[in-house]
Amino acid sequence: LAEAGRRVVVMDNRGHGQSQKLYDPAFYAAPEMAEDARRLLDHLGIGRADVMGYSMGARIAAFLVLAHPSRVRKAVFAGLASRMITGVGGAEAIARALEAPDAASVTDAGARAFRFFAEQTRSDLRALAACIRSSRERISAVELGGISVPVLVVAGEKDEIAGDVETLVSAIPGAGGVVLPNRNHMNAVGDRGYKEAVVAFLEGR
Repeated sequence: LAEAGRRVVVMDNRGHGQSQKLYDPAFYAAPEMAEDARRLLDHLGIGRADVMGYSMGARIAAFLVLAHPSRVRKAVFAGLASRMITGVGGAEAIARALEAPDAASVTDAGARAFRFFAEQTRSDLRALAACIRSSRERISAVELGGISVPVLVVAGEKDEIAGDVETLVSAIPGAGGVVLPNRNHMNAVGDRGYKEAVVAFLEGR
């Protein structure tokens, strides 16, 4: 995005990176995290912005669009597609993997992948466990049908966490969708096709 000449603002969500670590799942509701994003825009004096989120970030971006449509010019929902509507399972397995003594003791392959990623990013495992245990509100097709800003949905072809792209695209008026061949939840985010699709979407009319 920077190479494309865009100003980029990257935030550490609560419980992540350098932001405050909270250990009660009640503090991680997506609508409230969307308000964090809105408060950051206010703090920076940005009236309207293109917004992109991956996985949990896609849910946060969707709630930001629903609550404050005037603040969003275009939105990219990536790493979360039909599961935004139907819900994502496996939260408790991932939370237990994050709380395990070590990654080697985690038997669930998917949960172990989350643990490895959290360790690679030097994340606070206890905070992430609280975050994954939070109530992940589903967004109904009716609510999504009220979105009026341009939306792009992107997910890997093999991403079982995200679900299928077409279902979410069909629920949002005028939305576009991109399926990344042979990509899953963990490697789609760095895919060149993802980056190219996002830049093309943001630069298009």
